Amino acid sequence: MKSEIPYYRKSKGFSSITGTVVVNIILLGAGTLSLLPLLHILAISLSATGPANANLVNFIPIGFNIQAYAEVAQDRRMLVALLNTIYRTALGVPVNMFLTIICAYPLSIANNKFPLRRFYSAFIIFTMLFSGGLIPTYILVMRLGLMNNIWSLILPGIPVFSVVIMTNFFRRLPDELREAAIIDGADHFTTLVKIYLPLSGAVLATLTLFSFVHHWNAWFDALMYMRDMNRLPLQNYIQTLIFRMTTSPDLEEARRLAYISRRSLLFARIFVSIVPIMVLYPFLQKYFQRGIVVGAIKG
Repeated sequence: MKSEIPYYRKSKGFSSITGTVVVNIILLGAGTLSLLPLLHILAISLSATGPANANLVNFIPIGFNIQAYAEVAQDRRMLVALLNTIYRTALGVPVNMFLTIICAYPLSIANNKFPLRRFYSAFIIFTMLFSGGLIPTYILVMRLGLMNNIWSLILPGIPVFSVVIMTNFFRRLPDELREAAIIDGADHFTTLVKIYLPLSGAVLATLTLFSFVHHWNAWFDALMYMRDMNRLPLQNYIQTLIFRMTTSPDLEEARRLAYISRRSLLFARIFVSIVPIMVLYPFLQKYFQRGIVVGAIKG
């Protein structure tokens, strides 16, 4: 028996180390595959006209050229589209988070204190599984007078998934916190603001990141609801440029193409549109995994 115990421990430790190495290799490979498209976009945006047009660029620029970014900096239409996206994101994220929080808090109250909680929870889950449909949503936005209005890009897009995560997180908090606050004379709003939200930093950061990415990358809703070209966000502008890749350039664009590749200019715009996400994510990444876990382990 004494000779078997050390062998068992050694075998278990070796298996654990092997499993860790395999998992790290898989994650490293997945991370590399996720990074390669970004490197490809950056390489083409920094390449000379010939190699970019001939599709010779992979992950390293050929004939280093920053003219594409100089053109992007002078593109007034892209600046307007970027400001529209910033405005949409700056308005949409707080509105979505506010509605998520005030919807999740009552759903986290125990059944004996909120008898209709199960009904409202089932109703919300139903809307997540079965939406009203594209055409009914369009008719509703039109009847409400929201066409060509920034609110048409914000109100219809409140994610029910965020409400579910926030509700599950609130339900993890001890009920004694709410009961003690009520005994001390606090109402539900005070309890939410002064007790629940300060304890919800991880899940708030996670859902804020979700909402930010959603509003920054969205384009289809603006394609349906916006009629004024000057109100279209950045992703719609880039989509228009991708469509123009298949058409003949106009006179102004032909002058630019004498010094720079059309593909380099397009990829430079795409890379610029990705930068805000890359800048924001490292600050919220440490909350991301923890916020998902703590918001999903209790139903």
